[in-house]
Amino acid sequence: MGAGGRPLVFFGGKGGVGKTTLAAATALALADRGLRTLVISTDPAHSLGDALETRLGDAPRRVAENLWAAEPDADAAVRRRVKQVTDDAYAALPREIMPAVQRHLDHAAAGPGMAESALNDLLVDTMERVPGEWDRLVVDSAPTGHLLKMLHMPALLTPWLQGLARQREKAVDADRFAAGMVGGSAEPEPDPLLEKLRARRQRLERAARRLREDAAVHLVLLPRRMVLAETDRAAEELAEAGFHLGPVVLNQVPESPDAAVVEAVRSRFGDRGIRCCRLRDEEPTGAERLRRIAPEPL
Repeated sequence: MGAGGRPLVFFGGKGGVGKTTLAAATALALADRGLRTLVISTDPAHSLGDALETRLGDAPRRVAENLWAAEPDADAAVRRRVKQVTDDAYAALPREIMPAVQRHLDHAAAGPGMAESALNDLLVDTMERVPGEWDRLVVDSAPTGHLLKMLHMPALLTPWLQGLARQREKAVDADRFAAGMVGGSAEPEPDPLLEKLRARRQRLERAARRLREDAAVHLVLLPRRMVLAETDRAAEELAEAGFHLGPVVLNQVPESPDAAVVEAVRSRFGDRGIRCCRLRDEEPTGAERLRRIAPEPL
């Protein structure tokens, strides 16, 4: 998985289905094939470092030949995100409405969605470096609902930046008109903030496009009816939104699985491809054991 032409590889699914293990194993397999690979976790409850048996932090760390890994700090990402939005708002919006805007930002910073938004910003920044600094990006995402929000986030944030840019354009036009009235320069200088807002909007637009054109999403599920129902709903939403669903992974399959569940998985996802990982006695941590994980066709 992930060895094809798509440079962005996401693993999604319910909590506890083995997304982290499969993301780490896939990243290691890609690195072993000579592809410079970065694997990151966007789940605030990180366990990627445990899977790789190494301590990870905010910055990518080389953990094997051709393989880097990171566990972004959600709190630090929130602080950066709030400062960025606050700075843009103060520069672009009228002063008289800023107290209300600041109250809104303070409230939003403590909200449950801010960590997702901040980690999404970091993901967008990282995507700009793939391909380039890395050949592949593998993402161990938070549980299904968070993954769907993350994939939609760049498109949802674009209108906010468009609104800020329009407000700034009005202010710049007013300043230029006033300068012209008193004999100012006929060739106005570019506005740095407006250029910054436009660049950020273009970056989000690129990310939204690439998530549909360059990314493959692999949903991970266990051979259980309840997990299958949630995976089915997630697959439908991904398809309706235009995201590419790669082969699903049926994980932790025992020697004698529920035949009805296996048949239901085949019926629902057979056209997209299914990979099967057998239930193992050993805990799949560390490079040696991760390399032994070899998803096979169901």
